[in-house]
Amino acid sequence: MLKRVSIIGSGSWGTALVKMFSDSGIPVSWLVRNPEQQIFIQTSGHNPRYLSFAPLRMKYIQPAADPLQAVKGSDLVIFAVPSAYLEQNLQRLDKAWLGDKHLAVSIKGFIPGSGCTPSQYLSRKFSRDESSISVIAGSCQAEEIAAQKNTFITVCGTDAAWIKKISTALSNTSYLQTISNADPVGVEYAAILKNIIGIATGIASGLQYGENFQATVIANAMREIREFLNNILPAERDFFASAYCGDILATAYAEQNCNRILGTLVGRGIHVNKALQTLTPIAEGFQASKELLPVLKDIPATMPIINCVYRILHKHANPITEFNLLEKHLT
Repeated sequence: MLKRVSIIGSGSWGTALVKMFSDSGIPVSWLVRNPEQQIFIQTSGHNPRYLSFAPLRMKYIQPAADPLQAVKGSDLVIFAVPSAYLEQNLQRLDKAWLGDKHLAVSIKGFIPGSGCTPSQYLSRKFSRDESSISVIAGSCQAEEIAAQKNTFITVCGTDAAWIKKISTALSNTSYLQTISNADPVGVEYAAILKNIIGIATGIASGLQYGENFQATVIANAMREIREFLNNILPAERDFFASAYCGDILATAYAEQNCNRILGTLVGRGIHVNKALQTLTPIAEGFQASKELLPVLKDIPATMPIINCVYRILHKHANPITEFNLLEKHLT
């Protein structure tokens, strides 16, 4: 049984994780951004900026602005920050503080400049075997967890004992159900790519394509992602499981998802830089589409949708022209 969980990250997803564990009766140490946020959470029982409508069970939550206090006494440390800020947060943590604690990531993006998924990055950063790092994935939405809507969470890893321990810790709520998965890196790749697909469906919506076309884009995108996984990480996997197809669908169709919103704004003609400035939280698919490019050069997968999004976002190609070309590749 988990004694205490440390959660690094106080954005929407970090707040959702805090809610999940505390609602399950697990003590949580929560690293927040600054003392002001710590005091606000302690006195109000709410995150002032993210999911602020969601009440938090402060009986089980200890917010801390001090990194050492945030990881002290826990047996599991979960990183739930945007991929672009993982290294910045790791620099605040002394390797000795983590000791033999089990680590987990719940981050959906490549670590900039590394070509690594979050679990791979932690493994190399701390010279750890990948079995000592788990992945907590979807398909799920932070806003739905905050509203206590029925949610399926996938707990991934190759250490079966830890997967069971984390899953059991999350089983004491009325709204959470857990799924075990032994393909952590494959699930991370799927989570990274689905954010790019969310942008693609958003662009289609912004260009006023109908639901039939958007469904066709999503169906073709699933084929792209499956081909990518089979090339970069061959394994027997149920691609139709929640952590793969389910997460893709949840992002592609969720109108409140920041990746889809980014795509919609770009499809309507708003410059990508201006669109990014309006978004909270970060649309991970923007950076992921750039970080993925060198990875794609090393595998034979054909990925017209992913490449289309890259050209629109980073080469400032015309969305109308690109989607006219994309139509010819869809089946």
